[in-house]
Amino acid sequence: MTRTAIVTGGLSGLGRAMALGLVHAGHAVLAVGHLPADVAETERAAAGGRLSTLVVDLRAPGACDHVVAAAIARFGAVEILVNCAGLTFTTIDPGRFRDGPRRFWQLSDTIVQNAMDVNYVAAEHLARRVAPGMIARGWGRIVNVTTKLDTMNMIGSGPYGASKAALELATEVWAKELAGTGVTANIVNPGAGADTPGMGAEMRAWSEAGTKPRLVEPDAMIPPLLFVVSDAADAVNGYRFDANAWDQRLPPEAAARAIARPAGIALHPPRPWDRETPQ
Repeated sequence: MTRTAIVTGGLSGLGRAMALGLVHAGHAVLAVGHLPADVAETERAAAGGRLSTLVVDLRAPGACDHVVAAAIARFGAVEILVNCAGLTFTTIDPGRFRDGPRRFWQLSDTIVQNAMDVNYVAAEHLARRVAPGMIARGWGRIVNVTTKLDTMNMIGSGPYGASKAALELATEVWAKELAGTGVTANIVNPGAGADTPGMGAEMRAWSEAGTKPRLVEPDAMIPPLLFVVSDAADAVNGYRFDANAWDQRLPPEAAARAIARPAGIALHPPRPWDRETPQ
């Protein structure tokens, strides 16, 4: 079934891979990004699929209203929201992999505010704006991209870890509050460093003296994403899926069951969704 989606960060890196994965699966997608230079390549890669693009700074006042209004104007409704836009270590602390991480007291107010505004506040604003329509229609998917739990609290994670932790915990809360509505909230993560233009290059430079880090290709995000937005995942609510652990040799539901972990900061035991779902 064709669905309509917003993918933030959808013009580059992980977000572009996820947006194109949805398009190639037959969905209509509004890919949102902040660099006009990324539009042409994204549109070419869509290969004639139902892709629209929008360049906007999600930190700007009214930006989230503009994004949702644009999607509704083009598609009539928003059935899937993928919150992938994010400021990573390479933006917050460009010298991290070369010079070592900066401590929290060495960061500027601007860096802290920008990280929170993009990584958490914009995601929350968008989810809050699309959820009522999803609930009214009795079907919807909110998919957030956070990060590894041990990345959130590592030395030097600063506002990046805090902003991703906020989105992680929000996903757990949203899943509980959405239970029984037909709308779900889940997380799809790389599970390791992603081989995106910024992060991959920085991590490779950092590891020149030793072995290269094992990086996750952006396309690895597509199989778990397509599963959680499918009708087969109607009962899957409040989980995190790390793409690097996805076994593509298995049927999608079996692959998902094998790696599903509850969303949230606490280290809960695994909770297969056919035995327990958030209430």
